[in-house]
Amino acid sequence: QVQLVESGGGLVQPGGSLNVSCTTVGDYVTSYTIAWFRQAPGKEREFVAALSWSGTSTYYRDSVKGRFTISRDNAKNTMLLEMNSLKPEDTAVYYCAATIKPASSTMHYSDMDYWGKGTLVTVSS
Repeated sequence: QVQLVESGGGLVQPGGSLNVSCTTVGDYVTSYTIAWFRQAPGKEREFVAALSWSGTSTYYRDSVKGRFTISRDNAKNTMLLEMNSLKPEDTAVYYCAATIKPASSTMHYSDMDYWGKGTLVTVSS
């Protein structure tokens, strides 16, 4: 069983930066692919970024490439999503998720086995 808890959401102005983190608890969690998804009101949950269990391979949706960075610290059982140059369209509830499946750029929410409860990120002036 894997438990995921997000933190760090909040309100930020356009062009600003914000980090969201995910604490992971569970057996063999360091062997899982970890990913971030987001869901805006009235929209489907969408893939944001994924990181292989080894931490050597990262994948991003096109709209966040160059602005977001995903990383993990297996020793501390945490995952981080650093978000820069934020735009109003980045506003959403951000969820961390885990799966035993390999990381890829085409991950779908149905691929994930475990979910956190989400943290709200609002980009607005």
